[in-house]
Amino acid sequence: MGSSYVPMTRAEVADHLRALTELLVGALYTNPFRTAPGYDIGTRLVEAHFTSTDTLGRTVQLLGDDLLTALGLAGDERMRSRLAALQGALAAGYSRALRERTLAEQEAIRAAVLDARDQAETALRASEARFRAMFTEAAIGIGIAAIDGTILDVNQSLQDMLGYTVEEMRARNVRDLMHPEDAASVWRLYDQLIRGECDHYRAEKRFNRADGEQVWTHLTLSLVRDDHGEPQYQVAMIEDVTDRHLLQNRLRFQALHDPLTGLPNRALFLERLGKAFNVRSPRARVGLCYLDLDGFKVINDSLGHDIGDQLLIEVGRRLDSSVAGEGRLVARMGGDEFVILVEGSAGTQDIVEVADRVLRTLEGPVRIGGHELSISASIGIVERAVAGTTAAEQMRDADITLYWAKADGKSRWALYDPERNAREVARFTLSATMPAALERDEFYVDYQPLVRLEDSTVVGVEALVRWQHPEFGRLAPDRFIELAEETGLIVPLGRWVLRKACEQARRWLVEFGDSAPFVSVNLAVRQSRDPELVRDVRRILDECELPPTHLQLELTESAIMGTADEPLEALRSLSDMGVRIAIDDFGTGYSNLAYLRHLPVHELKVAGSFMEGLRAADGADPVDAQIVATLVQLAHALDLTVTAEGVETPAQAERLRRIGCDAGQGWFFARPGPPEDIDRLLHGD
Repeated sequence: MGSSYVPMTRAEVADHLRALTELLVGALYTNPFRTAPGYDIGTRLVEAHFTSTDTLGRTVQLLGDDLLTALGLAGDERMRSRLAALQGALAAGYSRALRERTLAEQEAIRAAVLDARDQAETALRASEARFRAMFTEAAIGIGIAAIDGTILDVNQSLQDMLGYTVEEMRARNVRDLMHPEDAASVWRLYDQLIRGECDHYRAEKRFNRADGEQVWTHLTLSLVRDDHGEPQYQVAMIEDVTDRHLLQNRLRFQALHDPLTGLPNRALFLERLGKAFNVRSPRARVGLCYLDLDGFKVINDSLGHDIGDQLLIEVGRRLDSSVAGEGRLVARMGGDEFVILVEGSAGTQDIVEVADRVLRTLEGPVRIGGHELSISASIGIVERAVAGTTAAEQMRDADITLYWAKADGKSRWALYDPERNAREVARFTLSATMPAALERDEFYVDYQPLVRLEDSTVVGVEALVRWQHPEFGRLAPDRFIELAEETGLIVPLGRWVLRKACEQARRWLVEFGDSAPFVSVNLAVRQSRDPELVRDVRRILDECELPPTHLQLELTESAIMGTADEPLEALRSLSDMGVRIAIDDFGTGYSNLAYLRHLPVHELKVAGSFMEGLRAADGADPVDAQIVATLVQLAHALDLTVTAEGVETPAQAERLRRIGCDAGQGWFFARPGPPEDIDRLLHGD
């Protein structure tokens, strides 16, 4: 513990220290873990007069070097973390108690100096003797100087602290001891004190020792006035807090750096990013590269976390060596994510060059534990002026762009695009508001006729769902059907469309009888796999009092050809009920045509892409014409009807009729519209 006077026998000292050690060890194992015992131990050391200049340092060193080893816990990271916290608490308790003791001593000294003027000569000599004893034996450094800064006297503790003799100190001025990097506030307070504007102040400051080393101290400087209240002396009480300062720095480093790679962690990165956005210059720019390793989870899961950790260490080393420089920071955000901050960038190209260099740096194989690993990364790039944005927005956009890079194929960078982001936000907004939109009846159904080519009779209508969005206006199915598929809302939405279409078909049946058209409703893949599909269709038909023959369900070619056995049984059940089944967009997939004969299908709807070749009035594309003719012949051979989609001209309609196609659908006949438009067609208007 160093040399200091302790009013105990050797046995009492041993018992006292043993009790403190047991208290500390007990705190290590206590759950929940608390640091208060460490603070209490530091206080009790001071109360027991263990206050030599190196007591705290040797105590912290002893605990750090030997305690865990003695307990057999040298490799226990949790106990090491707890011990570090207890060390910090011990240092804080020790420093607080020593500071309070110092302040008490200071007040006693100051009282002694002031009272000495008014005491009799005998009392003055006694007082001076007491002061000299306290001055000489104090565990903290004490110095007395004139108002002009001339050092008059220093005690032994201050001489030991700074490495100067009393004669060397008396040859100096107080200002000679001021460190050039002292905060401006320290200088300002000192000038105020010697002018008599304040009586004392406290500050943490550095002093240079005679050997060139630095000492961190807690300084309390007090003013002594004469009988007239004029400044006469300055008294400095100086406590060596170097050990505490080093411990605080160590703890701060641990709090702000990743323990695995040693790189700055998320907290330090966000601190630096925040400072970069506090720059007020309109020309200030900041760039970010948000990086995520491709396929890291596979390596981690297959080769183990130890190999994964070693890989992260190597990636961190490569990034730091290739990117680090003034105004740049490489940080690990967590997991396999890293971020590169470039302050004062000159433009987007600056950050693109950084990203290219990073990708090249990661190209070389990494050899770890007998494995040669290849690694790549995806990088999101955001570079912009500081003005008009925030650090949070910069991070958000970098994160978004990173996932663009991954979605675009990995091992590449992507540049933030505000237009693409706006589309993504709109897409997300639609996805988030879709469930409520269904409840608020924002969806509605348009109908497009299916016309028999032989006599232009409307034989059916296709129900097409639309969304009247309060913000984005009228939305076609291509804007939201895919989102409904992804979110699972396609099932309740499809059920709603089916009910609306059947209700409308019933109204046509009541009004037009046998000449009423059937209604054709698109069935999404997820709907076809819904175990409640058959039950839902039967219930809706019954509730709407619609014969099953007046309902047709459309599935795409790829969906129906890839349908598993269970959904296929559902389609067969629907067909057995009398519901028509149609294959939509036929001819665009890669299906086995012979498989058609085994499917419960009644109609083929030929994809509109084949109609382009039939458009010209002076002749058709022979290839498209032959394809359509073949599809029609195939369908008729299987006893299926054929409807051609995308019919836009009279020439197309006529050629389809000659080919033998049964019906047509497209703008030539009518665009999709409300039920009233179909009413007019059925009335012959």
